[in-house]
Amino acid sequence: MKRKYFYNHSIWLLTCILLVSACKEDEYALPTLKPGLQNDAIKRTLGPNVAGLDIEFAYAMAIPDNEGRLTSARVEASIPGAVGTWLENNSYHTDGSGDDIPTQMGEPTSTSGAVSEMTFTRDTVASTLRYYYIIPDEARGQSVSFKFSATASNGQSVSFDMGPYKIAKMEMVRLLTAVNNAAAYISIADMTIYDAAGAAANPDKIDLVYLYRAAPASFAHALVSPAAEAQYLPGVTLPAGVNKSTRVRKAWAIKDFHLAQTEVGVYIDDLDFERLDVSTSPNFAINMKAESGAWVETADGQYRAYIYVNSVNNGGQSMTISMKRYSMN
Repeated sequence: MKRKYFYNHSIWLLTCILLVSACKEDEYALPTLKPGLQNDAIKRTLGPNVAGLDIEFAYAMAIPDNEGRLTSARVEASIPGAVGTWLENNSYHTDGSGDDIPTQMGEPTSTSGAVSEMTFTRDTVASTLRYYYIIPDEARGQSVSFKFSATASNGQSVSFDMGPYKIAKMEMVRLLTAVNNAAAYISIADMTIYDAAGAAANPDKIDLVYLYRAAPASFAHALVSPAAEAQYLPGVTLPAGVNKSTRVRKAWAIKDFHLAQTEVGVYIDDLDFERLDVSTSPNFAINMKAESGAWVETADGQYRAYIYVNSVNNGGQSMTISMKRYSMN
């Protein structure tokens, strides 16, 4: 049976490992196919590697048609990935509309500990598989490496190392909803929002109060420290013990992709928190807008954070936020 070839946009990376160009000044010779099983890999994801997110790779492998066929592909991570880590058993090609069209290459991947492996059931000599590594919490602040490998029916095997990749120390939470006079008490330490009862039970964890005031118009949606002057907490009766003074610096046009999920190429990384200086910033931020943000440092200096405002709702007197947090310890 004639073997089928399955290519996608990533298979082009095989050009550099399967084909050798011979050039002499202005002369050009057709590429010559290299013998033997070949492989290569690229990292597809950009930005800092944050626990809970994935690192995506494309792993390409090929062998000349007269030498054999692909039999297996394997990836081993130096730190086992979290649930959802897998080597996809599809290869892709792009149709006329630019859409990725999958073709199944084998049975579903087997994942055990740090190893994900797929056996080819389709007769093919070239394939590019996608590998998704879900970053586990225990990898924060460490580095992770990957060994990709493939085998062919003629007994040949190849491998390709990727990394090490630094895993960010920061943590992240997305799409928390703060509601005026209800779930209004923001904890950087717990990365959550409490109502009054929850704040009363955890007074030492409350860093900011969310409130909305229609008048004056310059107030609107605000993030205010419990210890701010009374004019910035109009009509607010704080639960007993909620009294921290948290430094806040408003920020514009910092649409971190992980938090906003709308801007490609803009990322907040560990280094941004390490260099942050809010020592002269106030302990309140009023008139917060959708797609704006705030740099925050807790009163005890233990945490620094960036709070991104995903959306605001005047009628519902609410604000949806996402947060990256960095421990200074």
